[in-house]
Amino acid sequence: MLTQDEQIFKLVKDSKNILITFTNDWNGDAVASALAMHLFLKKINKQSDIIADKPQQKSIYSFLPTFDNIIFYSQSLNNFIISVDIDNIKIKKIKYKIENNFLKFIISPEKGILKKENIIFESDKNKYDLIITLDSPDLESLGKIYEYNNNFFYQTPIINISNRTSNEGFGQINKIDISSVSTTEILFNLFNLSKNLINEDIATCLMAGIIFKTENFKTQNITPQLLSFSSQLISIGARREEIVNKIYRSRPFNTLKLWGRALAKLSSELDNKLIWTTITENDFIKTNTNKENLNDIINELIINVPNVEIIILLYESEQKTSGIIYSPKNVNASEITKKWNPKGTKYSALINLEKQITETEAEIIPYLKNKLIDLKL
Repeated sequence: MLTQDEQIFKLVKDSKNILITFTNDWNGDAVASALAMHLFLKKINKQSDIIADKPQQKSIYSFLPTFDNIIFYSQSLNNFIISVDIDNIKIKKIKYKIENNFLKFIISPEKGILKKENIIFESDKNKYDLIITLDSPDLESLGKIYEYNNNFFYQTPIINISNRTSNEGFGQINKIDISSVSTTEILFNLFNLSKNLINEDIATCLMAGIIFKTENFKTQNITPQLLSFSSQLISIGARREEIVNKIYRSRPFNTLKLWGRALAKLSSELDNKLIWTTITENDFIKTNTNKENLNDIINELIINVPNVEIIILLYESEQKTSGIIYSPKNVNASEITKKWNPKGTKYSALINLEKQITETEAEIIPYLKNKLIDLKL
């Protein structure tokens, strides 16, 4: 009987074109894992594409090798193809028009006659014959690529690789290791089965995921095994200083000022299980920032408040109050905010209220506090 790792390599070997995708929150471990997998597949001569939802803001991980190869999802993965047999027919002109909700193609032959039997309809739905998901707790967290292609995801084998305790095991093969600090740590073990295939670029991507998950080795989840892996990656050529410089030493000054305003107004309840802060339009104006700069604040709070269950970030935008409700652990963010018709997933929900920010804060904080108490977390 094949081991799980052997099953993974067999599926990869038997596939011709592989789709790599990851959670649409674009966290550093997910991005770095996808890039490392793409580079590794290239080393073993396998064709792959990375496709993911377009991030809400420019990713700070854009310096990583082959980042520009990531395709931002914009359309269905399946193309509908109309083929025309033009044997003994010379085509003069082709055009199309939309009329009464019908797309009409006008093909003008210069020589010969086109008939119905010359036309063939087909779909290239089998473009990808294997899916590899990375650091994704469930299929919904992949975003639009899953939302608009769910049949494809149910019909195509999935290798699901993650270290998340919340992973739902949705793949045909689920390589879930909650003892690993990062998904890139899992990949390091997997790639090491093929000796000498981890080069400097792959090592750099793997190291980037580890640095993200440990806040540059400052968190409490560091293990001796992780330190050993990191040492091996550096010996291979992982560019640790470059990663640290790009992620932690190149924050725009205006972003740091926005962080300062958010942290100055930080509040908490239930022994820091519920934390929140507010950002006013004046905060954005004074720091020359906008709502696209908010994700970094949430990431900082997750790292520095390890027992947090719900993070709430209220901000004024376009003459209304919006709220990002983020749950890094066991709480369903969309479920607990459903009275406000949220958009998003169970990990991150966005709500909009036609109220002043102080009124919004007074309404949702007690409500979500009681929700947490009811859940007995």
